[in-house]
Amino acid sequence: MDYLLETSRIGISFPGVKALSGIDFRLKAGEVHALMGQNGAGKSTLLKILSGVYRQDEGRIFLKGREVNFSSPTEAQHSGISTVHQEINLIPTLSVAENLFLGIQPRTSSGRLDWKKIHRDSENILSRLDLRIDVSEQLNSYSTAIRQFVAIARSLLFSADVLILDEPTSSLDKDEAAKLFAVIRGLKRDGLGIIFVTHFLDQMYEISDRATVLRNGEMIGCFEAAGLSRMDLITAMVGDAQAARAENEPSKRRARTSQAPGDERILEASGLSRSGAIEPIDLSIGKGEVIGLAGLLGSGRSETARILFGIDAPDKGDVRICGSRLKPCSPIDAIMAGMGFCPEDRKTEGIIGNLSVRENIILALQASRGLRRMLGREEQAAIAGKFIEALSIKTSSAEEAVKNLSGGNQQKVIIARWLASNLRVLILDEPTRGIDVASKSEMQNLILSLADQGLGVLFISSELDEVARCCGRAAVLRDRRKIGELSGDELSPDGIMRMIAGGESAA
Repeated sequence: MDYLLETSRIGISFPGVKALSGIDFRLKAGEVHALMGQNGAGKSTLLKILSGVYRQDEGRIFLKGREVNFSSPTEAQHSGISTVHQEINLIPTLSVAENLFLGIQPRTSSGRLDWKKIHRDSENILSRLDLRIDVSEQLNSYSTAIRQFVAIARSLLFSADVLILDEPTSSLDKDEAAKLFAVIRGLKRDGLGIIFVTHFLDQMYEISDRATVLRNGEMIGCFEAAGLSRMDLITAMVGDAQAARAENEPSKRRARTSQAPGDERILEASGLSRSGAIEPIDLSIGKGEVIGLAGLLGSGRSETARILFGIDAPDKGDVRICGSRLKPCSPIDAIMAGMGFCPEDRKTEGIIGNLSVRENIILALQASRGLRRMLGREEQAAIAGKFIEALSIKTSSAEEAVKNLSGGNQQKVIIARWLASNLRVLILDEPTRGIDVASKSEMQNLILSLADQGLGVLFISSELDEVARCCGRAAVLRDRRKIGELSGDELSPDGIMRMIAGGESAA
């Protein structure tokens, strides 16, 4: 069979990392082909090869039967492969028409820009997407959904044969996503081949004909969407959750599976929601509990954590710490109330690399005291020394730059920062990602130890077996919505996967 786009044994390496190996991807004309996989699976790397950002080390690419090798995104675009990125790369202060024809403006015989033709052709290309707007208006006066359509329309101006849509619905609500899908179906009827990248299972099944699954830089398989069960899809994406990971096994202790009557509820979130991030969710964490947030990437885990800590403002709902309402909610309010947050990206959002271990540890405590009550150098050194010893942070001294520490020790520094303050509840977003096996086990045991001391912990991890081992309860999320909770013997990798795949319980 002739394919519109085909790769043969594509591979690429970066220093110390084999990012892709032996990828055979095939796209038909007139189909929507989903590219699925967890974070780090290799999806973005493959897209960058197809769109000319990277040049593969191994393998071949064929477009309409002809071998191609792109040296730039512009070359790929002019050859018929256009990409619409998750972050729309248009210029919001220019008009819709100016964005559509940026760099390819038609001119009159006298050499001037032909604005009449630019506006007429802009309206014509947008009408193909069933979009009728004033193209002379600035792009930033329109919604995210319309900007997404404008980005797609610009790609069509280059006579695209292949359209890559990278997380196109991540910032859209249900109605806007439905409109986008109507546009995609129209483009499919016109014969375009569309690569659709998403973390939303429901949307994959709604719009896709086939799905290719990547995991750890390798191709797991290509499947007909209609015949692929949710459980089989999830298993392909995350691996066999039953596989034992003895080398990662932490202490067999597990935080309590439920609260006893009268136990103090440290954190309560009621009806907490934010448009495009998470639908109304209820959560509670008791003293000494480790509560998990489980779900696939894009399910709303990190978004929920950011709202709880006040980084992103909720549209509705409230958060209470030990019964007191946290309002207005901002990170400084959360810190003052006794909440700590270790973000998923510790290097850019957690540590301050050029500061010392000591300076990183005392940050939250100093923030809660304010600039008028500065901690003295001796007091800072005593606090840092206490937690370096307590958490077994491996560093030459408290004055070493934190960027020089291993990933696991950087994570410990962030946890020490919060323990040094008036901490009641700690939010941990992927605390073991990117650290070695021994450090991972040590980190898991540290989390359980903190719970033993009465701390409430919200634990987020994409590793389902890790959630099952470390948590007493887990809220399961799917497509930005809480679909249930699991505890006790029900809290297992299989149980989480079954719930994500479609078995709902009362949330």
